[in-house]
Amino acid sequence: MRQLSISAAWEETRAIIARDGSLLMAVALALVALPTAINSLLNPGGMNAVNATWWANLIAFASSIIALAGQLSLIRLAASPSITVGAAIAHGLRRMPIYFVVILILVAALFLIAIPIVLVLGAMGVPLNAKPLPMSGPVVAATLLFLALLIFFGVRLLLSSPVASLEDAGPIAIIRRSWSLTSRHWLPLLGFLLVFVVGAVLLLTAVGAAVGSVVVLLLGPIQPLSAGALIIALVQSLVNAAITTLFAVMLARIYLQLTDRADQVGEVFR
Repeated sequence: MRQLSISAAWEETRAIIARDGSLLMAVALALVALPTAINSLLNPGGMNAVNATWWANLIAFASSIIALAGQLSLIRLAASPSITVGAAIAHGLRRMPIYFVVILILVAALFLIAIPIVLVLGAMGVPLNAKPLPMSGPVVAATLLFLALLIFFGVRLLLSSPVASLEDAGPIAIIRRSWSLTSRHWLPLLGFLLVFVVGAVLLLTAVGAAVGSVVVLLLGPIQPLSAGALIIALVQSLVNAAITTLFAVMLARIYLQLTDRADQVGEVFR
């Protein structure tokens, strides 16, 4: 197994985007930007909005599912051998249900991990029904512990999406495979993930704040299906598509480094 080089993966990502950027953006626009724009236009507040209706939440959920297929499609398109945009989209849609099951398993696992933490807090007399929860010493310690576990498992399962896209494996096999691939490379993968997440959050926050301020100033409060919501939806969807594309290509190149199987990718799916 080859050693992991994040810098080499970054250089490969830059080269792929420069060479196949139009193909990647076609997939990102269809499966990431378009669903995101529709969701933002109909429900600017997202699934956490206080007044969000059931159909708005349904649209938000559907856009997230489609975006998962988009990520798998982008990963397949960034791997070798090359395939067409249509074939990549079909591949992502076909593998998406399996990857969605992986996510459900991970969410269920985190829920099970949280149960004993909550029970301990309750036994210590922390008022769990209080809103907001008082930030006492035990609550802070429990929060930091859960965050540490979330980061640990997040890094170990970071390659679940490229495994789901590039290997003919089921949900449990995908989790085991990602766990195996990341076993000796936790620290560099953690560094990559932290840098990428922080950069993405800062970019999205800055763009959202800037565009939102200008739109509110010129067009007034943002309401569903309004001109302001349309402008914000378009900008957010394009930025989100660019970030998703960059992340997917990086994951694909990291996966290929750790498996040394660039020439075999796609054999199962031909």
